[in-house]
Amino acid sequence: MVSFFLHFEHKRRITMGEAAKDQTEEVIQAWYLDNKEEDQKLPHHKDPKEFVSLDKLAELGVLCWRLDADNYETDEELKRIRESRGYSYMDLCEVCPEKLPNYEEKVKMFFEEHLHIDEEIRYCLAGSGYFDVRDLNDIWIRVWVKKGGLIVFPAGIYHRFTVDSDNYMKAMRLFVGGPVWTAYNRPHDHLPARYNDVLFSHIVTTKLTRSVVIYLSKEATKVFMYIQTAIL
Repeated sequence: MVSFFLHFEHKRRITMGEAAKDQTEEVIQAWYLDNKEEDQKLPHHKDPKEFVSLDKLAELGVLCWRLDADNYETDEELKRIRESRGYSYMDLCEVCPEKLPNYEEKVKMFFEEHLHIDEEIRYCLAGSGYFDVRDLNDIWIRVWVKKGGLIVFPAGIYHRFTVDSDNYMKAMRLFVGGPVWTAYNRPHDHLPARYNDVLFSHIVTTKLTRSVVIYLSKEATKVFMYIQTAIL
């Protein structure tokens, strides 16, 4: 009987988790970019389209939630996330021609590939926009964040931002402690933040794999030469 209830609870939690992920995917979608240099505000899907799951983003250290943007001031889930992750600072900003001075210049500046030494946390309260991030093979993934989407980019990940063709996004910006606005345009691979847990693990795994391949290739060559000599 106990095992039955444990099994039921496990399935219930899986179902709830899948439902929450489905809801999040309604406000945060991701796909691999094409290589075209035209208007940055366009979706830039590959042909055929190649979507990226939230699980894939999580493997890069990118975290996503769907929250109640209409009631952000009283939202208990947002409060829980802020408290658990230490996001003590908050402000609001609107990216649109009417509210942001030198709008087009700023949008181009935001689109420069860069990194931060701290997390970047953005909660879309209205409108929408694109956040592009590099995967572990240095390929661009476009993340479309719409109203209700909260996204966290890990320190050290190369990324950039642009509004979409609607030219409007109202966002909440969150920080641990005071705000840090410094952006380090690529290349800044010498910064310690570049070697977060995800990237460091990838580098180590890649180097080990290459070392094993090189070793096996050398050993295979030795065996081949030995067999060839024996036959002669």
